Amino acid sequence: MKKRVEAAGRRCGWPLSGLVLLAALALPVLAQPHPSSWQGTVTHVSDGDTLWVRPQRGGAPQSVRIDAVDAPELCQAYGETARAALAGRVLGQTVRIHIRRHDDYGRALARVSLHGQDIGRWLVSQGHAWAYRYRGRAAAYAKLEAQARSQRLGLFRMARAEQPYEFRRRHGSCH
Repeated sequence: MKKRVEAAGRRCGWPLSGLVLLAALALPVLAQPHPSSWQGTVTHVSDGDTLWVRPQRGGAPQSVRIDAVDAPELCQAYGETARAALAGRVLGQTVRIHIRRHDDYGRALARVSLHGQDIGRWLVSQGHAWAYRYRGRAAAYAKLEAQARSQRLGLFRMARAEQPYEFRRRHGSCH
């Protein structure tokens, strides 16, 4: 191993001590865990599918978008009701966040669970959100949405519930 490091140092013109120092400085940064699952307290609910969670490990609240669901925009019919339903369920509660990735706005796209219950699943099953479809892929909660529609729960009571992406395309965002 030492010979490989020395050879690499000669190829890039760095002395062995420089490479060792660089490795020593980089190791703590590289070793920092980037948790994909953590717990925290919900401090704010922005809308029917976005909340702010203060990690138990400390730090500022983080914006989390619930993965696989799409709730109505706040300025859209049923938007305030969807936000109130989510807030009533999770505000002030300790939730587990399972991050899948980050979106273009820097929000964590995550599965959120409360006492083991999947909150995205709950939102769709109660008719507070649609199962999110992306580029024709089957939605994770499509069957739950179909059940909520057939039972006319929540937003599915409305004769012409407009999906948020269609609403945004026609009217722009609420902001």
